[in-house]
Amino acid sequence: MKNTYLNPNVINQIDSLYLQAKMIVEGYMSGIHKSPYHGFSIEFSEHRAYGVGDEVKNIDWKLWSKTDKYYVKRFEEETNLLAHIFLDSSKSMQFASDKISKFEYSKMITAILSYLMMQQKDASGLVVFDSEIKSTIPPKNNKAHLNTILSILEKTKIGNDTNISKVLHLGAEKINKKGLIILISDLLDDPKMVLDSLKHFKYNNNDVLVFHVLDPKEIDLDYKERTIFEDLETDEIIETEPWQINKSYKREIQKMINYYQTECLLNKIDYNLLLTNQNLDLALYQFLIKRKKLL
Repeated sequence: MKNTYLNPNVINQIDSLYLQAKMIVEGYMSGIHKSPYHGFSIEFSEHRAYGVGDEVKNIDWKLWSKTDKYYVKRFEEETNLLAHIFLDSSKSMQFASDKISKFEYSKMITAILSYLMMQQKDASGLVVFDSEIKSTIPPKNNKAHLNTILSILEKTKIGNDTNISKVLHLGAEKINKKGLIILISDLLDDPKMVLDSLKHFKYNNNDVLVFHVLDPKEIDLDYKERTIFEDLETDEIIETEPWQINKSYKREIQKMINYYQTECLLNKIDYNLLLTNQNLDLALYQFLIKRKKLL
């Protein structure tokens, strides 16, 4: 199968998140020249241009002899980008109409972005939440730190009801250094309150990238028989013929998506809708585009 390393149903069969991330990122990079997503570089530089304040002793003279330009070697603690990933682990994220849940898909996105950031000398941090913050890992850049993030992801279980805005407001108050905020969530909360909390990050001069993760059947309600629908967060149950509510349901779900798209655009927030049956290169590509703009 072509590009199986990007298919979420295939890659999810691998037990190790590290191997999943490595396979996806390295497979994607090896095929980037064949991809329509070209026009930017994803080379992993080990040097940076010599600048004011740098010590002469750190100049790479061998590289100077080849290029006639001054470069200094990067040190392990140096980073290009500071990023905080906020991962939603609330009850609604466990929904799956097929083989992979929204939470499993979101964990893979988190893993591949963290792996890619380690390779690119970016510092990544992680906040896992439901109605409260469950785990917090400050941004760093080294393999041990990546292993810590992946270990947390592998151990994290679905939690309680969601309260996205509360968690994001807390995060905005605690994050002092400006950088990139990445939210990975189904956004099934009060849209206005969610947008207000995202704007809180913008007010603090952070850039914001949103991955809105939904199951395909949450979009089209493609059920053919009488079905029992259960709210995973309130446990409310409704039994109905899908055709009876299909039109009004689609109108409401599209209304929510349109609201997020429009308001994010107006507030210079990058919004991306991802479905759990879509290949994972979409998330990689959107991150790389955002990264290019910031550096």
